[in-house]
Amino acid sequence: MSVETTKHRLTAKPELRRYDDVRQLIGTPENPTPMVRLKRVVPAGGFELYLKLEWFNPFGSVKDRTAFSLLKGMEERGELDGKQLVEPSSGNTGIALAALAALMGKKLTVTVPDGVPEEKKVMLRMLGAEVWETPDDLCPIDHPKDGAIALAHSFVRGEATKDKFAMPNQYENMDNVQAHYRTTGPEIWKQTEGKVRYFFAGFGTCGTISGVGRYLKEQDPTVQIIAVEPQKGHRLPGMKNLEESKPPGILDRSVIDQVIRVNDEPAYEMTKRLFREEGLIVGPTSGAIAWAAVEYAKDHEGLAVAISPDSGFKYSSYFADILGEEGLPSV
Repeated sequence: MSVETTKHRLTAKPELRRYDDVRQLIGTPENPTPMVRLKRVVPAGGFELYLKLEWFNPFGSVKDRTAFSLLKGMEERGELDGKQLVEPSSGNTGIALAALAALMGKKLTVTVPDGVPEEKKVMLRMLGAEVWETPDDLCPIDHPKDGAIALAHSFVRGEATKDKFAMPNQYENMDNVQAHYRTTGPEIWKQTEGKVRYFFAGFGTCGTISGVGRYLKEQDPTVQIIAVEPQKGHRLPGMKNLEESKPPGILDRSVIDQVIRVNDEPAYEMTKRLFREEGLIVGPTSGAIAWAAVEYAKDHEGLAVAISPDSGFKYSSYFADILGEEGLPSV
């Protein structure tokens, strides 16, 4: 390489927001995702609520942290050698895995429930993933509402395929919890200067609430960890009702102080309010979590942080359904 070429090369400088690799944009305590205070949807009083905007991760969701941690662990253990990847996902983990797999030159197959928004399926295919859809009533290995999980397991357990595929297994792999114990939890503690009193996150793979909950409890055992659970038959992608879905093996119930149930209607209504009153383009899961936190605020005081797992850009088809005739010009 000539001296002239070398002289003009830029090196990575995070302080200038300049990086050598998109993976360096995934949240860390040194480079945290932002938190924004909600001022209009929270009732007046002594409850201060911040939404942690995980869609500022490079692939658009909190699952960027999970996917990076899962693949790093597999790589260190030699589990990726010569194998393709397969993973069940409601979309966000799959998208992050697909982007990371592309950077690694790995092939990825993602199994998804057929109710996943079309926007997410398109993103997965754009990233080069092979997408297999499963009907909700597919008879699975583990539970009648976990068809995508059962199908993914068939790749790594089948005689003809088990030597060709490796599964990160976000529902059972403790690297999922460690991702949030090492990054999301310390970020929240640092960003709130140790003043956080309440933390809200949804039941999904349960890596976020288990990892963050464990870290915050270690810093201050009185911090309250509140899980948000959808009702049965919900339409909130990425969230799980633990009565109709098998509880993930990584769920640490010991760190959870309370569970708040939310229906689809108030979750989507809060999503609209976050758009229209706070200017935050969030996904419906963020609406569900924020609704639970706002309800909790009516009887509590102190500083709270709620996870906003992803943005609303991947849910336009869902939002079109809930808007219906709203906003259309009158004849």
